[in-house]
Amino acid sequence: MTDQAIQISVVIPLYNEEESLPELCEWIARVMDENHYTYEVLFMDDGSKDRSWEVIQRLSRENANVRGISFVRNYGKTAALQTGFQAAKGNVVITMDADLQDSPDEIPELYNMIVNDRYDLISGWKKKRYDPITKTIPTKLFNAATRSISGVYLHDFNCGLKAYRREVVKNITIYGEMHRYIPVIAKWNGFAKIGEKVVQHRARKYGYTKFGLERFIFGFLDLLSIAFVNKFGRRPMHLFGSLGTLMFFLGSLIAVWLIGKKIYNIYNLLPYRNVTENPLFFLALVAIMVGSQLFLAGFLGELFVKQSVSKTGDYTVADKAGL
Repeated sequence: MTDQAIQISVVIPLYNEEESLPELCEWIARVMDENHYTYEVLFMDDGSKDRSWEVIQRLSRENANVRGISFVRNYGKTAALQTGFQAAKGNVVITMDADLQDSPDEIPELYNMIVNDRYDLISGWKKKRYDPITKTIPTKLFNAATRSISGVYLHDFNCGLKAYRREVVKNITIYGEMHRYIPVIAKWNGFAKIGEKVVQHRARKYGYTKFGLERFIFGFLDLLSIAFVNKFGRRPMHLFGSLGTLMFFLGSLIAVWLIGKKIYNIYNLLPYRNVTENPLFFLALVAIMVGSQLFLAGFLGELFVKQSVSKTGDYTVADKAGL
């Protein structure tokens, strides 16, 4: 099968999901065969401690469309997706979780929305969730904050079931915990036609969730990071230079005012005190020094921007199957 002949790449990050993999693989294959799609399934084993990789190797031997990549340790979902995006050969890339909570039956409609409706990205919306309240409430707050900061109005940024046009995944880079913000990153990279589809959320059949509440804290910090990088990543001097110039100007203005006030009092035989005895003078010095440092930080940032940024992840691959 040639790379051009592959219509759909299904990228599935996983960690300790050996029980669900055979059922998920069979389900995906059935959907693909029923719709006569040419496809590949990329299982991204994120350093599993169970028999997940052995299962993936067996599935790859049984089905030539199944491939896998195994990391030497657990890097996180973002690393798995980024590596999967680099390896994907399909014209449409679909991501889903390996725990059977995402339904492969959604694939045909997601594919049609990308191909026929010409969307760049379709994000799943699990309108009805089978999650405990300790997870649903933080998720709602998280989604509201993301919409407010990013300007991308989706209901469910954290849904793992998404579909992408090939050009999207090949032209974005994600790291940290940024897999939740792929729609945001895509929009800021010029892929603005982003849609949403209500998808089925199924109860977990095997195992337990691998994510805790700390993901929302890390995720929010990553949101602030990408918001900053998007706005000032290519022009850091606009931020640091502006702040530095403002602080340097205010500090200098205060210092000149204090010195001028002392000279005025001396000339008019009025009581005065030394400039260094006034606390405002030291605040002015701090402002001048911080302003200079911020300006220098902006200048150094501009130099770093000129350097080429590698899009290859620093993730060590332990083994591959079918690739």
